[in-house]
Amino acid sequence: MTTKVLNVLTGINRASGPSSGSMILVHDLYGAMPELHTTFLGRTPVEQPWATSFDHLITLSTPKRPQGPDFDRYLDELTREVGGLIEKIQPDTIHAQYVGLALSLAFARTAGNTPIIAIAHGPDVMAAELSPRERETLKEVAAASAAIVAPTAALADRIDRLTGRRFTDRLTVIPWGIPLHDAHVHDQRPAGTRGLALVHAGRLGENKSTITAIEALTLTHQPHHLTVIGHGTLREQLEQRATELGLRDRIRFEPFLPRAELFSRLPNFDAFVFTTTGLEAFGLVLIEAQAHGLPVVYSDLPGVKKVLGGGGVPCTPGDPRSLATALDELGRDAPRRKALAKEALRNARRYDIATTGRQLHALTLRVMRDSVGPQVDGIALGTGQASRNPQLKA
Repeated sequence: MTTKVLNVLTGINRASGPSSGSMILVHDLYGAMPELHTTFLGRTPVEQPWATSFDHLITLSTPKRPQGPDFDRYLDELTREVGGLIEKIQPDTIHAQYVGLALSLAFARTAGNTPIIAIAHGPDVMAAELSPRERETLKEVAAASAAIVAPTAALADRIDRLTGRRFTDRLTVIPWGIPLHDAHVHDQRPAGTRGLALVHAGRLGENKSTITAIEALTLTHQPHHLTVIGHGTLREQLEQRATELGLRDRIRFEPFLPRAELFSRLPNFDAFVFTTTGLEAFGLVLIEAQAHGLPVVYSDLPGVKKVLGGGGVPCTPGDPRSLATALDELGRDAPRRKALAKEALRNARRYDIATTGRQLHALTLRVMRDSVGPQVDGIALGTGQASRNPQLKA
């Protein structure tokens, strides 16, 4: 019997390169699912090494325009372009990244009988919580989807509430993952009088609250040093604040690093600092840090503790004094750091990108089976371990 390769259409309405956690995730994820033929819709410029995870990459030609008076016309133009591509490609299924953003809405309005799996990333849910229009968009995409994927039960529940719990049975929790084979670990070093070598990595925006980490260093009793890796709208303000506080000898700012370079740097630190104050969909960088043997000092947000397991130390979100206390306690207790590092490594092993790929592939097969019947053209239906309800253990 000939096994048919499923033809999947997906995409993110951004430049096609590793500019964010979501872009890095889809690069890793579809590279981990060679049994799917994936066509990816993106934007120029295209980083060629990044594009190789997809069998076919198409750059969208409709000029992108943000929310505003011209948005409806932009959405109509994008929808016509996407509809033409669907007719040409004839995908077996669509993976709509970002529930409720423009590209997913275009998919929802042009998919016809092609089943859609909507995949939430976090910013889409945050937008729906803040804007009635975005909320209606999210509801429209959810209604058009055969399944809705979230990386944590906490995020799935937020989607469930935003949609009036009309689509609870469509929600599936599939934890995200990273390529664990690329991670390397160094032995934990005693901090001594030098303090901890701390790292914070991610987009430098309001929600990440990097300022909390900077201000915490003025309150610590040990001379911890912090390296901030990333780019974003607040970079200049953060550097200015570090200067105002007299911390430039203890804080180093570095640009966004490609995955391989970041992975080579992480083992050189003692702990990772996570200061997000709002919604965090999953926090891939947390698992990246743990996979390199780093304990994580983290904002105690819904879902984060469950992702980190026992390999982290909580603090109050947005509270520099709470973070400072946690850092000093960790700096004084080398045996605890060693135990946390061991638990971090153990926990990270739960999040291999290959596992994420298997679960999404199994869900795709189930959606196809449900849409066309038990015989899916010779495809051997798999079994995944994803939870089909946000209240179930993920």
